[in-house]
This record gives sequence, C-alpha cells and structure tokens, in this order.
Amino acid sequence: MTERAHPYIPNSVPEVKAAMLAEIGARSIDDLYADIPETLRFRGKLNIPGAMASEIQLRKHVEKILDRNTSCEEAISFLGAGCYNHYVPAICDEISRRSEFLTAYAGEPYEDFGRFQTLWEYESLMAELLDMDICNVPTYDWFQAASTSLRMAGRYTQRSRALVAANISPDRLKAIRNYCEPVLRIETVGFDPKSGLLDVADLKGKLSCEVAAVYFENPSYLGFLETQGQLIADLAHACGALLVVGADPGSLGVLTPPSNYGADIVCGDIQTLGNHMNFGGGMGGFIASRDEEKLVMEYPSRLFGVTRSEATGEWGFGDVAYDRTSFAHREKGKEFVGTAAALHGITAGVYLALMGPDGMKELGVHLLQKAQYLAKRMSTINGVKAPGLVAPFYKEFTVDFNGTGLTVAGINRALLKHDIFGGKDLSMDFPMLGQSALYCVTELVSREEIDTFITTLDGILGGK
Repeated sequence: MTERAHPYIPNSVPEVKAAMLAEIGARSIDDLYADIPETLRFRGKLNIPGAMASEIQLRKHVEKILDRNTSCEEAISFLGAGCYNHYVPAICDEISRRSEFLTAYAGEPYEDFGRFQTLWEYESLMAELLDMDICNVPTYDWFQAASTSLRMAGRYTQRSRALVAANISPDRLKAIRNYCEPVLRIETVGFDPKSGLLDVADLKGKLSCEVAAVYFENPSYLGFLETQGQLIADLAHACGALLVVGADPGSLGVLTPPSNYGADIVCGDIQTLGNHMNFGGGMGGFIASRDEEKLVMEYPSRLFGVTRSEATGEWGFGDVAYDRTSFAHREKGKEFVGTAAALHGITAGVYLALMGPDGMKELGVHLLQKAQYLAKRMSTINGVKAPGLVAPFYKEFTVDFNGTGLTVAGINRALLKHDIFGGKDLSMDFPMLGQSALYCVTELVSREEIDTFITTLDGILGGK
C-alpha cells in the first residue's frame, strides 16, 4: 500500500520522513524503538471507530460525549478543595483571548512588548495584594509553587530538611515530596483534630539547625484560619529557618497577608482571580518574597522589571537577572522551569485591576458572611455538625456527618440526584475526622440555592 502523508502529523510526507531518517542513520521508524522488546509492541489494529466523514459529524459526536458531563453551570456546587467556581468577569476573557496574548509562547522583547508589560503589571498588583516586594511570573500551579518555594529556602539556608503541616492537601503533599526529596527531606507536622490548628508542640520537637523552612497554609486546605502564624514564624526564625505560607490571594481583601506575621515566602494559586475552573486546568502558581538579592537570586522562574531600552531616554520591560533561570543555564540551572502559566497571570492581572482594593474587600466580606450562613443552616439539621472544626473559617469549612449514621459518599450520591454537588469527601484523606466533608461557598451560590440545598439535605437525612 502506498504510504501517504497524515493530515495531522507533521513531517509525515513520505519523502520528508525518508530524508529525516537518512539524516540520523535510521532505516525505519522501528529503529527508533529498538530498545522496546517486541513482546511489548502492539502490531494489531486499534479497536477504534473509523474517521468521521465531515467536521459537522465530528462536532456533533464530541458534543454528545460532552453532554454527559454535569458541570457547575447545571448544578448547585459546594465543591472547592483547591479549584473554585468563582465568577469570571467578561473582560477577563476578552483581554486574555486577544491573539497577541493567546498565541504568545515564550517570546522575546522584539516580538512581545505588550505581554512583558502586562506580566509586569500582574506582578506589581500581586505584590501589592500580598504586601511583598517581589512576585514571579506564574508557575504551573500551587503544587509547583509550594515545592519551588521550599527548594528556594533549602538553597538559601543551605539546609536539608523542611517541615510541612500535615493538614495541607494530600495531593499537594505528594507533589512536594516528589519534587523536593531528591534535595530536601520533607517531614510533616501534626495538627489538632478538633481545631485543625498546627500542633505547636510537635513543631517545636522537630525544629533544628537542619530545618530550611516551615510550611503551612492559611486559609488551610480544611478551610479554617491558622491563628498561630506569628508564633510559628517566631519559632522557625529562632532556629534560622524560613517561613513559607501558602495562601488564597482571593482572601486577602479581608485577611492579613502572611508577610505581616512573618512569612519570608508566600505562594499559592491564582485560579481564584478570574480564571475558569476548566476541569481543573485553570491553575497558575505564584511565589512572592521580600526584595533581598540573595533570596531573589534563588527564584528559578522569570521576573519582569522596568529597564532602559536601547533608545536614549526610553524605558521598557524585560527579564530581571535572567542568568538565574534554566533558560540561561539549561541543565546546569539551580532548578528547571518549563512552560509557565503566563496567560493565567495576565488574566489575574486584569481581574485585580478591575476589582481594586474595595472590590476585593467586598468579595471577601460577602464570602465570609455567606459561609457563616451556610454553616449555621447546616448545623440545624439533626446529626450534622457544622463547622466540624472549632476554628474560624473563610469560604470553606469541614462538616461532620458522623452523627447521621451515613457516609459522605452516600450523602453525595443522593444529593447528585437533585443536581447538587455536595462537599469534598475527606474520609479517605483524613480518616481521623471520620465521615466529614469539606464544603465551599462562592459568590455564585445564591442564598436561595443554599436554602434549597438545606431542604434537600434535611430530606435525605430524615429519610435514612
């Protein structure tokens, strides 16, 4: 059979492919997979449908598959746990989808003037929100931001251990271990199962001159506010360690920035700042710190600043200390950083510029009040304890269902039949909390929807 070019595979024109193989001294594509045993290679025909005859057919087929999904557009959602259904103002999409932003990849000053300035504006807005001097171009997500922050602390202090609060996201803890443990040993610090607060006694017992950093999150993964921030900072600093705090930037319109209670590095995710959930793909991690040269030089990611241009008297925007990065040193860099979530940073910059300080405060107060209302209504249901932890909270809180005699999984299945997403089941990740769930409320959940949920949940539990 005559070999043909594939419409979607580059360099598949037979003559081009043959020339490329000849250039590297290979006889066929199979030569490139010589290290893979023949027994592991699939030589048959894939059991997949034939090609669609037209784009119209393909579109209808894909839309039919997508219609099986139930999103937060069709259901009342109390899910959070790191990905949040906040409102995205239309202007965020309008600007971030402009071709000069949407199609830009890495870019250089001669071709990317607007993007460099926009990212500088984002960094400046974030630094003001966080009350820090320096903020980077976004990394992939909070997972990488937290991991990189700890590795920065390790290089800065020349130490080999990091203490991480055990009440953070289990998935994030796994990522931190995976990312850090080749160069930094990760140990967890316990927490009080009644309040969620960090166990200070356990922290004191694990601090030593080998500890590079202490890491906790505020608001925490379990929703509560860590009220011991200054104490934890003082303990860390007393032994020469840095304090790294993970934070939701959307909360800082009403909550004290971590820098004000001793954080040396603050990290987190900007998904809450005008970025869609995108099935968990709308993430972008940030890292911020004070303007200390020794600390700044440990950033592996790009930083943009104002600099003189080639034209006398003119200023432009460009990289700060580019030699820090793996772009400059490749495999010899301190830490590799690949594709950044810069587009999400541009969107977050638009969001912050639109909201301003008053808007962020108004949003924060609204979420505080709405979360209190939800918890108060849930606590009136027999067998339900809300909040489950005796500590203040922001927009998320744990709910204790142990008194109902039902599992969170069973309750959530029943709620889904009424087009309601119940809270994140915590029973597997935090077994000491028993049948508990993490409930989140955003500005997109109305009071009427909360009341509908309460009536539905009461009916489910009353008929058990």
